[in-house]
Amino acid sequence: MRINCFSRTPALIILALFLAGCATAPLDFPRQDSEVIVDTGDTSLGREVAEWTAKHPGKSGFYPLIEGLDALGVRLSMIDRAERTIDVQYFLMKPDSAGRLFATKLLEAADRGVRVRFLLDDIFTSVNDSALLVLNQHPNIELRLFNPVGRGGIYMANYLGNFKLANRRMHNKSFTVDNQVSVVGGRNIADEYFELLDKKEFRDFDMFAAGPVAGEISSAFDRFWNHKLAVPMEAFEKNKALPDLATARAEMDEATLEATRSIYGKALASPLMQDVSAERVELFPATSTVITDDPEKLLNKTSKDQRVLVTALAGKVNEAESEVVVITPYFIPGKNGVRFWRNIVAKGIRVVIVTNSLASNNHVPVHSGYARYRRDMIEAGVEMYEVRVDAAKVPAGGVRKGYDALTLHTKGIFIDRRFTFVGSLNLDPRSIDINTEFGVLIGSEELTDGLVESFFGKLPSFAYRVTENEQGKLRWTVQVDGRQVVETSEPQASLWLRFKAFVSRILPEGQL
Repeated sequence: MRINCFSRTPALIILALFLAGCATAPLDFPRQDSEVIVDTGDTSLGREVAEWTAKHPGKSGFYPLIEGLDALGVRLSMIDRAERTIDVQYFLMKPDSAGRLFATKLLEAADRGVRVRFLLDDIFTSVNDSALLVLNQHPNIELRLFNPVGRGGIYMANYLGNFKLANRRMHNKSFTVDNQVSVVGGRNIADEYFELLDKKEFRDFDMFAAGPVAGEISSAFDRFWNHKLAVPMEAFEKNKALPDLATARAEMDEATLEATRSIYGKALASPLMQDVSAERVELFPATSTVITDDPEKLLNKTSKDQRVLVTALAGKVNEAESEVVVITPYFIPGKNGVRFWRNIVAKGIRVVIVTNSLASNNHVPVHSGYARYRRDMIEAGVEMYEVRVDAAKVPAGGVRKGYDALTLHTKGIFIDRRFTFVGSLNLDPRSIDINTEFGVLIGSEELTDGLVESFFGKLPSFAYRVTENEQGKLRWTVQVDGRQVVETSEPQASLWLRFKAFVSRILPEGQL
């Protein structure tokens, strides 16, 4: 009797996928806890920070990093000056120009004897394990992946097979040198965040920080670094034939080296870095509070106790007396959020919220979730704005930069022109309920007022004001080349894009 093997194929495929989905991450891999090195007062950065804090007792110093090359240049300069420690925590890193340059400079610091601890979330980091393992070979570099997905079998099956945990991510972003200076904000390590792409720009926002706040950021880093979800890179060495570090560095081609050197030079030659070199930059002295979700949030059902960051910010917004300005790339308030902002407006507080338009949003399903509540927010009295996808083409001064598409990635909240929040938090269910988030609340009227004034000066041409007309229909109004333009449907969005947004309405809001 002949057996029809083909009739069994679908069942075998399903079984294979199921078995592959059983491959889990090695969360029990041996690791050794480590803590921030606090004895760094005798470093050059330590001495400079001590001199500054002596003039501003009880304060830390801050400076906003608006332009991408400035943000990259500051990071590279900090690495060059590191003497004891570098602690790096990011949601993603890519094997592109920025990623290669960043890794190269970390290796140079490690060669000088600097201890480098590098913590990356696993889900969207596209640098492959082999490259990370080579970097991890350096005796002064230790790299860990946060909440990694199992590597055996089919990756997507492993993700879905352990969805309850794999869906929860570390979205934190911080970078600290010698426990003295830090950079916090929304940028990841990839070209688009530093304006290194010709046709696409992410408009983002970081903050340089110096003084006592750096120690608080280091402590927050330690909580994640020593958590059981932070898996040492050595756990992924199995069956990988890797070149040694010296060979890998020697084999880097000249074109890559030249590109790296070119970007390094451009970053350090940015206007801000030139001002830093000429000592024309004055830090803003301010009080500050570091706020972070706990890594245990990813292992527990989300509750108010787990929503540390968003709960703290909601409390601060509730204390507002006159104005709250929110800039967030992904905004899905939900019914509770609409109620919250309606109550804030009812107290006589001006609320301005700026987010992506459909055309500028790099996550179409998020826009679909936001669109459900857009009219409710307007009727609650909130001033709603959506970013023009071509706004990068005509920056202040009228010089065309030539970008085809701009995406807002800035995450900032400004309260009463006295308090600035900068960090990783988006105002959507994923940030609030699913991921961990991190940021710093800064109390400085001079800093905040300057940022808000500059922001409002650019807003009329940078973003559409979304309102309702007399018939209750939405309209989008913006200034283009000095004239007012009014749109009556999702501006600059193609028919295909609108169709995708319509279909995305079926997706569960809680996962967006």
